[in-house]
Amino acid sequence: MSIVPNFLRSVLLAGLLSFVAPLLFIGAGLTSFLLIGMVPALQGVGRSGEDLILQFLATFGSGCPLQGLLVIGTTFGLVGALFDTYASFQHSRWG
Repeated sequence: MSIVPNFLRSVLLAGLLSFVAPLLFIGAGLTSFLLIGMVPALQGVGRSGEDLILQFLATFGSGCPLQGLLVIGTTFGLVGALFDTYASFQHSRWG
């Protein structure tokens, strides 16, 4: 039995989860500022929070927040896959 399928499954799963995690985190931040903005006394806080997050994403996406979100997710996914590869190598070396 080969270890390659287990290794590839582990790397793909780590990459996928590492890709999705920042998307969910940023989405939760935008959603929370949207909900805060629905409170009449806190509309300014909600709007400014949304604008700051969208400006941050636009910085990484050459002016497009959606591209910035995908760039951040792809980078995190690649780093997660590389970390899983390193951990797997260390485990096989010592185990």
